[in-house]
Amino acid sequence: MNNTTDTYISIGSNLGNRLETIQEAIFLIAKNIGIVKKCSKVYECPAWGFSGENFLNACLYVQTKLSPEELLVKLLEIEKKLGRERSANSGYQSRTIDLDIVYYDTLVLVNSNLTIPHPKLQDRLFVLKPLADIAPQFYHPILKKDTRNLIQECKDKSVLTKTKYTLFCNKKELLATTQFISIEGNIGAGKTSLATKISEDFNAKLVVERFAENPFLPNFYKDQSRYAFPLEMSFLADRYQQFSDDTSQFDLFKDFMVSDYDIFKSLIFAKVTLQKDEYELYRKIFNFMYKEVKKPQIYVYLYQTTERLLENIKKRGRDYEQGIKTDYLEKINRGYFDFLKGYPKENSLVIDVTKLDFVANEKDYQTIIDKVLKLAFEQIN
Repeated sequence: MNNTTDTYISIGSNLGNRLETIQEAIFLIAKNIGIVKKCSKVYECPAWGFSGENFLNACLYVQTKLSPEELLVKLLEIEKKLGRERSANSGYQSRTIDLDIVYYDTLVLVNSNLTIPHPKLQDRLFVLKPLADIAPQFYHPILKKDTRNLIQECKDKSVLTKTKYTLFCNKKELLATTQFISIEGNIGAGKTSLATKISEDFNAKLVVERFAENPFLPNFYKDQSRYAFPLEMSFLADRYQQFSDDTSQFDLFKDFMVSDYDIFKSLIFAKVTLQKDEYELYRKIFNFMYKEVKKPQIYVYLYQTTERLLENIKKRGRDYEQGIKTDYLEKINRGYFDFLKGYPKENSLVIDVTKLDFVANEKDYQTIIDKVLKLAFEQIN
């Protein structure tokens, strides 16, 4: 990144969901200020200079093209977005987020709005400790001492506890920890579209169901009772083979995998379409196969109303789908929700996308991504 300046930013919170707020601030810094190169460990410490709840504190190493004044403005905007209202006369108090410029390379700046380096960094252990994680040898341009020496001379006796929490420099880095995400939903819910966008935006290996190649599918929609069992068995065999092959082959050039289906959908559809004796036989075969396949770390179910599903099915224009009945789609939806009742809540996410257009509307797409990121962050921390 050309014409950038190395900056160090102190970040803290002692109100609300402190850790999530800090992580959200980091994502906003990455979006609006520059590249977040490093995040320190997270430390917990008592409120400094006033009585209040404990703070979580960290430091960031950020490369930015912004001037010091522009950087300050952007940081204040992020604070306001995350619920902080600064007041010049209020003194120290609790806050949802606190963002301070510690260093702007080796610049020394003093004016009515901004002082760099931060005038009190050498007196604050909650700044120095996390700063030492990412810049232990950075020299204070005025005091001519590096971070380690400043810690040794610091008179602040606050007790800091290094937590086990993990922060991420950007959304891509966080999603990479998931290893495998499955996007599921009813017919026409937008599974493939969402999985494809995620794979393109976050460098994921895309695993797509090749359902259109099934020779029984067109006949099934014409005569369900006759073709249900061969259709479901054919789907199961194809899905098992493809799913096993695709999810077992790791791509060194991709950060994680995202699929537009989970093999468990075979049992959901089979329960709707098969007769009781057929289903019992099918389930025995399925259970044997299911034990062997890779399970997603995050299972996302895209819910849409039946009316919206029918609209989507009509728009995509597959002839063999145009005869799908409302009650069939409703049974499939109920089947998924029955399945999700027994699925670990820490691994599953139901998103109502009935009023969202995540293909054409970037804001709607980011709404979904943020929900997935939140669950991934909770799994890590």
